Amino acid sequence: MDTFLDVVLPIPLERLFTYRLSPDEASCVEKGMRVAVPFGKSKIYTAIAFEVHQRAPAAYEAKPIYQILDDSPLVTSHQLQHWQWIAQYYMCTLGEVVRAALPGAFMLESETLVLPNKEAQLDESELSDDEFLVYEALQHQSSLKIHEISSIVDKKRVIRLVNRLVQKGVVRQKEELYEQYKPKWVTFVQLSEAYKEESQLEELIQNLTRAPQQVKVLLALFQIQVETKKPVSVKELAEKSGASRSIIKALVKKSILEEYQLRIDRVQFEGEVVKPEVILNNYQQEALRRIQESFGQEKVTLLHGVTSSGKTEVYFKLIEEKLSERKTCLYLVPEIALTSQLIGRLRDHFGEKVAVYHSKYSIHERVEVWNNVLATSEKAQIVIGARSALFLPFSNLGLVIVDEEHENSYKQFDPAPRYHARDAGIVLSSLHKADCLLGSATPSIESMENAKKGKYGYALINHRFGDVMMPDINLVDLKEATRKKRMKGHFSETLHDAIVEVLSEGQQIILFQNRRGFAPIVECTTCGHVPQCPNCDVSLTYHQFRNQLRCHYCGYHMAMQLSCLACGNSTLDTKGFGTEQIEKELLQLFPEAKVGRMDLDTTRGKYAYEKLITAFEQQELDILVGTQMVAKGLDFRNVSLVGIMNADTLLNFPDYRANERTFQMLTQVAGRAGRTKKRGKVLIQSYNPYHQILQQVTTYDFEKMFEQQYYEREQFKYPPVVRIVKITLKDKDFNKLNEAAQWFAQSLRNVLGQTVLGPEYPPVSRIRRDYLKNILVKISKDQPLIQTKNSIKRIEKSFNAISKYKSVRLVYNVDHI
Repeated sequence: MDTFLDVVLPIPLERLFTYRLSPDEASCVEKGMRVAVPFGKSKIYTAIAFEVHQRAPAAYEAKPIYQILDDSPLVTSHQLQHWQWIAQYYMCTLGEVVRAALPGAFMLESETLVLPNKEAQLDESELSDDEFLVYEALQHQSSLKIHEISSIVDKKRVIRLVNRLVQKGVVRQKEELYEQYKPKWVTFVQLSEAYKEESQLEELIQNLTRAPQQVKVLLALFQIQVETKKPVSVKELAEKSGASRSIIKALVKKSILEEYQLRIDRVQFEGEVVKPEVILNNYQQEALRRIQESFGQEKVTLLHGVTSSGKTEVYFKLIEEKLSERKTCLYLVPEIALTSQLIGRLRDHFGEKVAVYHSKYSIHERVEVWNNVLATSEKAQIVIGARSALFLPFSNLGLVIVDEEHENSYKQFDPAPRYHARDAGIVLSSLHKADCLLGSATPSIESMENAKKGKYGYALINHRFGDVMMPDINLVDLKEATRKKRMKGHFSETLHDAIVEVLSEGQQIILFQNRRGFAPIVECTTCGHVPQCPNCDVSLTYHQFRNQLRCHYCGYHMAMQLSCLACGNSTLDTKGFGTEQIEKELLQLFPEAKVGRMDLDTTRGKYAYEKLITAFEQQELDILVGTQMVAKGLDFRNVSLVGIMNADTLLNFPDYRANERTFQMLTQVAGRAGRTKKRGKVLIQSYNPYHQILQQVTTYDFEKMFEQQYYEREQFKYPPVVRIVKITLKDKDFNKLNEAAQWFAQSLRNVLGQTVLGPEYPPVSRIRRDYLKNILVKISKDQPLIQTKNSIKRIEKSFNAISKYKSVRLVYNVDHI
């Protein structure tokens, strides 16, 4: 009886695809292995083996697989279960989840090779000039790659040319698989067996008296071996001895030294384990007791600790417990910026047990972490990372920590799967029967509601560590300051004087402005023209550092214009301000101060976060200006003043979460101040200082904010009272999109009733030349979620059957944030 294999292809297919297996292959294949399979006309894909069975596909003839790529499963059954849940819950395909989850290096690519056809009966006069060039090149080479043909004929697109040669029988095509991941091999040296005895060694050194450099190398080798008791690499020996590599090579030639190679990980733990004793105060001990109690009841637990209350120490205690049980821990953080500070603390305490996984790592480094987690290696007992660390192949997971659980950075926006790492982390922990802890100083409304209803356990730490006082928060009325002419650029007199005072005391300052660039708008004061992005519905942001106008949605940029593009006058003025402008003003107002900037433009490199944070920690910078990156859980001991340049830009945002977000953001930024004995000061500049949210921030009144926001959401039916699915329709044709969106919304109303809002244009209604329209579906708690999603999917099938809407793309965003 024939054997078949269902595979998950890393492309958006609704169903699994089936292939034929030979008896030998059937005995080798296991669920979770990678297999190379042909798909489409000639492409070969890396797929994940899902199920071996005897059911032949009815709709098509099953092709044989190309080859099996692994000896043992690369993906665990728990992972596949978790990925299926993500695909089903977030309304995407399993293939899209696989594409997001697996490091790119595991996805073997196929490359087209063009080979000469030895049996071709050819009249050379039938070939065009380009065809003859390729034919001639193949007389001297066994095969050519597509990019090589491209350079031979000096054309970018050569697929048609190759197809013509195939039709004429001149060449054959073949798909070649190649592995992207290359292990790192390092050359080490050791003393040859012949010289291990002391007497032989003495004789050797006497014989080398005329080669002092070689003696120097040998002595350096002995010294390193005594100090480190580890293998000695050629690189390390050359550095320590100060000799060139040719001298080491000479010793190898004489058979005095032996070379050998070891495969090593690209990320290595260098340094000593300090293991400082974690001593908890009474408030932390009480919180730890409550957490352990609710873990005993198998509940997800929310740790609500004010900023600088020592939540991290509580995490450390819980991690220690799990490690003693030989369990693995996953520690999720919202921003890569946060990992660089935490890694230092974790490694001081746990040494090389800590593995790091995030998008700034190269594909090779991510493969190594994946393999270490799969092998439950000592090097990966604690995994710290951003949201993608959820996808690693854990097998004995004991604890999932989601730090700063309220952060919207945990939500993936593009491409699919548009998952929320906090919710996916909770599901992951339940699959592994592991404990799950959510930590935050400003929990999300959803998590707080779950805690209040008893669904989650709850632990509170409302005192700062070391009984340090909470920062003193004051509001500065910008309207009043402008009227009385008490402004210096974008700094009120109050903030300016506070900066002067703090700098004179040798303390540090953080300034928060949630907009990068120099100015969001450049306007002609004569005709009022504002340069717009040709692809998106937004004005271009001025970046002074590069003297460019840039679009923050599609990356389009142009040089800053000297005159207006509409009327030709040189009366250009900037409106609004970003981090670049604040940095420039600071350098003018405080020329003695050292100023650093932390935003997307200054943190593009792999180690950029680390360098900036380390420089600020070591007080090489006096003032750090930043976007939301500076707000998230960073721990700076010397900051005594935090300034928020303009709180109104956060509040006046067309989003039902704007007030909650503002409270969280401002409280978090304020929490960076005064983390030692001296009480910190926070100044919030606003044109509307009497806004209820700003008043609640000054008094740290989380309860009042929660009650007010929850009441409003009950009235207007928004999460957590209901669930939301946002459906975005995209098309380049404006009229077609309007018609399609109207059809889709009406079909949804016919099935789901009046809980459908829209279609409406979003605030930015055109991105990358695509017009956008949103439809919101509100699903009440008593409505079955799976059935509602199935209804939406059925409507999508009918929609796709309408030929004139073929080009309209649908994007689902479940639990839209």
